[in-house]
Amino acid sequence: MDVRCIEQVTPVAEHNGSVPVWWLVQPREMQEITAGGFLELVSEFEVAPGGQVDPHSHPTHEFYYVTSGRGIMSVDGEDREICQGDLVHIPPGAVHSLRPTTEHASVHCFCFAIGIPGTDPVDYTT
Repeated sequence: MDVRCIEQVTPVAEHNGSVPVWWLVQPREMQEITAGGFLELVSEFEVAPGGQVDPHSHPTHEFYYVTSGRGIMSVDGEDREICQGDLVHIPPGAVHSLRPTTEHASVHCFCFAIGIPGTDPVDYTT
């Protein structure tokens, strides 16, 4: 499972030293695996206490960035605790789900996905 934590990244000065940048994905690092792809979606979501994102898969590179809370991320049967500042890469076709770590707090994420050329549209409601 590819999880990158903001706390483990040293910022570098960018834009003539005017702003610190924490590179969770280096420029062009994923160029080869996403070549020809397109921005499929951008969203935010929250998993309520006691809830979960049902296990599912789709033909996209999907990324969850945790903005608040803690959760248990499952990707192809591997479970890992994630928290604020973590970026999770979910490869195309990988079965994945997310649930809060406790029954008392939610986990909130920013999500974006890169579509794969030649695949059928995805119905995200099911």
